[in-house]
Amino acid sequence: MFRAGPASYNLPVKAGKRYWLRLHFYPTSYESLDPADAYFSVVSGGVTLLKNFSAYVTAQALTQAYLIKEYSLVSAESDNLDLTFTPSAEHNGAYAFINGMELIQIPDLFQSVQMVGFSDQSVDTTSTSLQTMFRVNVGGQYIPPSNDSDLLRARYDDTPYLDGASGGVTNEAEANVIINYNTLPGYIATLDVYRTARSMGYDKDLNKNYNLTWIFQVDPNFTYLVRMHFCDYFCTKVDQRVFNIFINNLTAPAAADVIGWSTVQAVPVYKDYTVYIADGKGDEQITVSLHPSVTADPPPEFYDAILNGFEIFKMSNITGNLAGPNPQPSEMLLKPRPRHLPVRAQQKHSHQQTPMSRRWCFCWGSSCLQCDSSNMCGRIHQEESLWYGVAYE
Repeated sequence: MFRAGPASYNLPVKAGKRYWLRLHFYPTSYESLDPADAYFSVVSGGVTLLKNFSAYVTAQALTQAYLIKEYSLVSAESDNLDLTFTPSAEHNGAYAFINGMELIQIPDLFQSVQMVGFSDQSVDTTSTSLQTMFRVNVGGQYIPPSNDSDLLRARYDDTPYLDGASGGVTNEAEANVIINYNTLPGYIATLDVYRTARSMGYDKDLNKNYNLTWIFQVDPNFTYLVRMHFCDYFCTKVDQRVFNIFINNLTAPAAADVIGWSTVQAVPVYKDYTVYIADGKGDEQITVSLHPSVTADPPPEFYDAILNGFEIFKMSNITGNLAGPNPQPSEMLLKPRPRHLPVRAQQKHSHQQTPMSRRWCFCWGSSCLQCDSSNMCGRIHQEESLWYGVAYE
């Protein structure tokens, strides 16, 4: 708890190395303080991570019990990484808080990346600070941090981000298929990412007439790194499955061919692209679409597309800022909240949030209908298809 003014941590690091910094927030009343008064900024090494941030408002808007903010920071020529929390001057009675931190040294995950739509422009991400916005397992289930490498990354189901009625089909590598990383470092993504995928389906005529599309809500006035993970464990030859990738209606690579990239079946690859998101009306999103190539020469054997995973990172701007605005809770969430659990709903609901999104129940101070625990179990119910109400005290 920080009320009097700025408070700093000095975290030991190796100079010049890159680190994941994860900040954990659980917005509730501490020392009888109103959680709605917790507005503050967080700065590290001259990079603004959060500004006038409200964990309470953000958690309410995203229907989450707690928040995890993840950043990729490059330490300066120093053995310490400073982290300063400052209560906001824009809010009376503001204070700052933090529930937990993780600091993990990571290998070289980033490099120079081409700007989508500008073949002669690239962005150097090697020395840039980034914030993880989305990490998604396409066509598969939630992957917990314990199933990752030492980097302890969680990955979430892609279903809530699909756009349109045609969501393609999900598939999984056969048990006898061995995913071979070849020269790709194993820390890029866990094996579970590459064993499942989403493709367009088996009707080539239908596939020619729709895009397989995902939409992600983001903050405007930033450049974003979009990392796409591929592993084709079905096709065996070049030109069997050729498709186009569009990011915000800009063509990424023409005639994407996973086997052409990997050279053989069941070998993972990833591709990075950067895109700038302006502040125009309706621009606060990243749209990624796949469409089979109908102009490829020779024509592909399958008019289809495939994707195994997404990662989307916000890049710090020229002023060293990564902070975006607090999301606005919907009017429904701002209504008086019930003290008792309502009857289980009889239809599915989709609850969008960033970076995690799924149908779930969070239990606040009352017994949970699904897991039968009590006292704020905070459990994410991954597989439940019906929305259970949330009890509030």
